[in-house]
Amino acid sequence: MRPLYPEIHPFNEFNLKVSELHSLYVEESGNPKGIPVIFIHGGPGGGTSASHRSFFDPEKYRIILFDQRGCGRSAPHSELQDNTTQALIEDMEKIRKHLKIEQWLLFGGSWGSTLSLLYAQAHPDNVLGLILRGIFLCRDQDIQWFYQKGASAVFPDYWKEYEQVIPQNERHDMLKAYYKRLTSSNELERMSAAKAWSIWEGRCSTLAPNNDIVDHFADPRFALAMARIEAHYFINNAFIEANQIINNCERIKHLKTIIVHGRYDMVCPVEQALALYDALPNAELHIVRDAGHSAFESGISDNLIKATDTFAVSLA
Repeated sequence: MRPLYPEIHPFNEFNLKVSELHSLYVEESGNPKGIPVIFIHGGPGGGTSASHRSFFDPEKYRIILFDQRGCGRSAPHSELQDNTTQALIEDMEKIRKHLKIEQWLLFGGSWGSTLSLLYAQAHPDNVLGLILRGIFLCRDQDIQWFYQKGASAVFPDYWKEYEQVIPQNERHDMLKAYYKRLTSSNELERMSAAKAWSIWEGRCSTLAPNNDIVDHFADPRFALAMARIEAHYFINNAFIEANQIINNCERIKHLKTIIVHGRYDMVCPVEQALALYDALPNAELHIVRDAGHSAFESGISDNLIKATDTFAVSLA
């Protein structure tokens, strides 16, 4: 198994104003003259961390991390206004132009895979290739699986705690019920719903229970941004058309794409990776037999680092 690369520190950090309301945290680390790669985090609303730099050889990559609107070190925190998929795609373009990058490699997992694919389909000429983990196509069936009926049958004990926040007469539409509370003017109600929403996701993210990941998802600041922004996007069908990603794969079929997905991913079942793989005839698909959803499970991180190393050679 390939370990993560050693922890490094950014050589450049700044805040980029992308609208009258929103400002994004952006950083660069690694080799300033290396292959540009942008790390696209999950959620939406998940934010980045120092460990995300460690998927890349710092001698070969110019590593760009940014926190999407409303989360991490971007401001304002947990803000839903002017927070849409189309805005995030254009934010990435603003970052690329600000850093004077002609083309870059996209690295995204979960919602990060969604946004990577949508950005690539909108701007294929700006993309060197894609490394995608835990594919999330953001179709209605994918959202219903995790937030209404599907994963609930695999983790009924965790689901019981998740649904306790919602009265019995509202449980037929859990997304709507949670969104109502996550956008409430009652701070205690918002926070209670956010923690339950986020802990549910954290508990389901790994094949083996991982208290460190659950504790991270339970952090109040993280949970509030994650839950509010996810619910905002999902109740609006991620601001995309039905099956938009698969329908537009023709635009990116020429791009080298490596897909990594856990066999027992209960957040984003592996069927989504297969659907994408079938739509991209030149893609590689690596199904990790002993993993769930998290990028930090050993089999997943091993495959991701092998993928970045492969691109480092082919793009050198």
